Amino acid sequence: MSVQNLTVHRGHVVALDDVTVQTPAGRITAVVGGDGAGKTTLLEAMVGLVSADSGAVQTPPRSRIGYMPSGAGSWNDLTVDENVAFVGGSYGLGPQELADRSRELLGRANLLDARDRLAGRLSGGMRQKLGFCLAMLHEPDLLVLDEPSTGVDPVSRVELWRLISEAAAAGTAVVMTTTYLDEAERAGWVLVLDRGKALLSGSPDEVIASCPGVVVETDAPVHPELAWRSGEHFREWWPDGTPDGRHPAALTLEDVSIVASLREAVS
Repeated sequence: MSVQNLTVHRGHVVALDDVTVQTPAGRITAVVGGDGAGKTTLLEAMVGLVSADSGAVQTPPRSRIGYMPSGAGSWNDLTVDENVAFVGGSYGLGPQELADRSRELLGRANLLDARDRLAGRLSGGMRQKLGFCLAMLHEPDLLVLDEPSTGVDPVSRVELWRLISEAAAAGTAVVMTTTYLDEAERAGWVLVLDRGKALLSGSPDEVIASCPGVVVETDAPVHPELAWRSGEHFREWWPDGTPDGRHPAALTLEDVSIVASLREAVS
């Protein structure tokens, strides 16, 4: 399963520009980037909702893909059980298989006590967990999740990540977008997009190690255009190293992503 040299236009805008990423079974691939980076377009191309202008998308048949769009992918006017029955029926699950999968997934997501509740009356975290269960109902080979934990309370974020990790451990290829870079650092592979271009790609450790120049922590940046706030202090990127020999800061994926965007902007 892979995306090779994918280019997608939305009108006159290049939404994706020659993007390549591998999505092997059992690995979590995290796609990160700001608004308009192309994250959702990449996922929509993988599930067949948008067409490629060039390049290739090699994924399983649609029946073997689980897709959770941004906003949970459930129906507010249906109960949890009705959502499960509707989606299970669309995938051709028989009554016993549907009952078994529903019990297993809702149990793991701590949603069994909410089976008779309307999806629209669930908390944000519960709704996202329901969306995950619906996407996993038919045991897909490829699981595609669009910002599954955005706007979710901390406890539900932990539970969602556990569910995602369990899916990957069972052999499912997982591709997810996230706005939380601490989550991306837990993935097996990270793809950083910016205005449709792939700026960085690799394991979290590889991406962090690839950072050019030096990043230092400071209270008074020498070059404000190359600095960003980090807690009570600033981080500042020196492309050619610092002139005063200051020790580099311990880098995070957020630092490296910002540096990649800065480098793209000044190149």
